[in-house]
Amino acid sequence: MTASSSSSLISDIGATNARFALLVDSRIVASETYAVADYASPIEAARAFLVGPAAGHSPDQALIAAAGPVDRGRVALTNAAWIVDSDRIRDGLKMTDVVVLNDFEALGWALPALRPDDLAMLGTPRAGGGGTMAVMGPGSGFGLAAMAFGMTGEAVLVTEGGHATLSSENRREDAIIVALRQQLHHVSVERVLSGSGLMHLYHAIARVDGTTVPERDNSEIVAHALAGDCEVSRETLELFCAFLGSVAGNIALTLGARGGVFIAGGIAPRFVDFLRRSAFRERFEAKGRMSTYLAQIPTAVIVHTTPAFIGLAHLASVRSRPRARDHAW
Repeated sequence: MTASSSSSLISDIGATNARFALLVDSRIVASETYAVADYASPIEAARAFLVGPAAGHSPDQALIAAAGPVDRGRVALTNAAWIVDSDRIRDGLKMTDVVVLNDFEALGWALPALRPDDLAMLGTPRAGGGGTMAVMGPGSGFGLAAMAFGMTGEAVLVTEGGHATLSSENRREDAIIVALRQQLHHVSVERVLSGSGLMHLYHAIARVDGTTVPERDNSEIVAHALAGDCEVSRETLELFCAFLGSVAGNIALTLGARGGVFIAGGIAPRFVDFLRRSAFRERFEAKGRMSTYLAQIPTAVIVHTTPAFIGLAHLASVRSRPRARDHAW
């Protein structure tokens, strides 16, 4: 590393895996994935990376995305024992600057840096209006963030949109929502548009129809839906895509996301072709008097394997600009 080079540690931490990368002059030069269960804390995992793949570099700042709400620089992972705390990490790794952000905030920062090859378009490709962009993700939960552009630069809005109430659009969906409500009380977006949501939807369809179905996890439901050998699995995936389109359209209207709505997370990339053939785009645009408005907004699945790294690298670049810190946070 030359004297003029600057390096940063970036990390994407989930309940199962922690991905680390070394950013040198805005380029990723090393990366590695570690199992969260193998380390007592993110500090130990980061040290393994810094003495291993990143050996020879001494980054003095870190940008860390973690799956969970951020409270004063701290995230307690929902399904793991780690506490991701900016002060502890800064002291433990002897750094000068550590920023912890929500994983969907990192995805929000990725949006303007994504390339065409990073996306699978849904519907006719559109250029977008160059304005606010939204990213939503059905995965272990449902995340939602948006990037807006103003006079002072870029800013990412982090939300808890996954907990908004899910609505139905026809009598079949009415009955399914009622069945879900009897079990879950509040039927939020996340209760259907997530990995566990696929299973909730699968069983709700069976209850409405009075049929008995075998126990299946979300991967098995998707596999049987794609194979076409289980009617309930097939309808589950079809309804999942329809609900996803309706929610995406609501998000586009609520946030004025004329720059596009992008789908992240680990679920949608597994069935992009099915999603393209589904009612997703029809339901996205089916907003009455606003259908023409929505028809101009692009929708796509993010297929890049580590989009959070793209976002963290972009944020690092933003923070390095003169006076960037006055408006980026």
